[in-house]
Amino acid sequence: MSEVLREGRAVLQSPSAIPVPVLVAGIAIIAIRCLSVALQIHELGFEELRNFLHRSAQAWDSTLIFIASQLLFFIELRCAIALMRGKNWGRVGYVLSQLVVLIYMSIASMGWIYPEIFSVSGVNNMHILHQLMVQKLPELIIVLLLFMPASSRRFYHPG
Repeated sequence: MSEVLREGRAVLQSPSAIPVPVLVAGIAIIAIRCLSVALQIHELGFEELRNFLHRSAQAWDSTLIFIASQLLFFIELRCAIALMRGKNWGRVGYVLSQLVVLIYMSIASMGWIYPEIFSVSGVNNMHILHQLMVQKLPELIIVLLLFMPASSRRFYHPG
């Protein structure tokens, strides 16, 4: 803290000190989230996006799921920034957020809860689980980049 007060700016790690797998994972999280929002807006168009927001506000369960999804979006972005700064809670938070998403999507896809927003369609339960795993493959690769390489492990556990 004294360095920040003396120099008047925050002391950050240089980008070269961040291991490549961690940097790739952090950038991938941010890119995937931002691209998904942009693609969704493009897919729906302005009028349908407005209708979607209006329908989400009609019932409490839809509203809560919509708000939770937006909160999760910002939590994932915050975790991405934190993990690139070497904060272990960032990668743990990202894994926990992905577990929440995976559990919700599997339950919603099986039709066990309503509304089935953010669900995957399929012929039977095994097909649904397969589709879900295929859809979540990029996030699994990101988690592996954060935990598997030795450089990533050393970055979060110095010493």
